[in-house]
Amino acid sequence: MNVQKIGQLGEKAACRYLKKQGYKILTKNYQRAVGKIIGELDIVAQKGDTVAFVEVKTRNSEAFGLPCEFVTKNKQQKIIKTAYTYISEFSLQANYSFDVIEVLHSGASIQEVRHIPNAFMP
Repeated sequence: MNVQKIGQLGEKAACRYLKKQGYKILTKNYQRAVGKIIGELDIVAQKGDTVAFVEVKTRNSEAFGLPCEFVTKNKQQKIIKTAYTYISEFSLQANYSFDVIEVLHSGASIQEVRHIPNAFMP
């Protein structure tokens, strides 16, 4: 299974998880250029008065660290800048959180989904 298919598998699992937790999925794979940086938001979801900008990290092993550890400071800054673009584009008035969802898989089978709300702050 190639990297793109693994990422799609993880994002689908993350969306299913969020929906079960009462979130409404607003957008998937939102991309915008912020200056010269192209940013992407894997999932934008809302629960109550909070909009969550969710980064999904899918791995088949934790041998090289937890999936959330791969959301580097540089990646966080890109997500935050892209989220501000999203907020402006859609004139959102809400509370915001920057979350990470870790998805562990074994081939096409999802083993575990872990949600880390407020994983980082702007």
